Amino acid sequence: MANITFKGNPVETIGELPAKGAAAPDFSLVDRNLADVKLSDFKGKNVVLNIFPSLDTGTCAASVRRFNKEAASLNNTVVLGISADLPFAAGRFCSAEGIDNVVTLSNFRDEAFGKDYGLHMTSGPLKGLLARAVVIVNPEGKVVYTELVPEIAQEPDYHSAINSIV
Repeated sequence: MANITFKGNPVETIGELPAKGAAAPDFSLVDRNLADVKLSDFKGKNVVLNIFPSLDTGTCAASVRRFNKEAASLNNTVVLGISADLPFAAGRFCSAEGIDNVVTLSNFRDEAFGKDYGLHMTSGPLKGLLARAVVIVNPEGKVVYTELVPEIAQEPDYHSAINSIV
């Protein structure tokens, strides 16, 4: 289990992020059209997993905006914005914000993603949601970068994440 904070208060997660060099666990999440989407659907591409509690917070929304902007300049790369938000809410957010370089996905049907990636929060006021993290998966399906953001209210290290994509 990992220890992070939310506004300075301790929060625990269910496990640890996948190790660098390991095969990224496949998953099935729900997109804006209520279709199931798997990590394996993006085999052959770099995949940025931008994982966060909810688009209804300023920090989460900022991370989606930033990765949307960064994704426009990356070749053979897809950005997945993953949270427990309902697909309808994510769709409204993306439409209102002009987000077109991020595929939003929800784990609302199944908590396996949060458990497999060690990001399901098991304590604190956001218990049951996903911790803030970035995982980069290469075209071969291997994890090449991970960041579990130590303070949920803090943005991830965009520069290091983007620079890990070769």
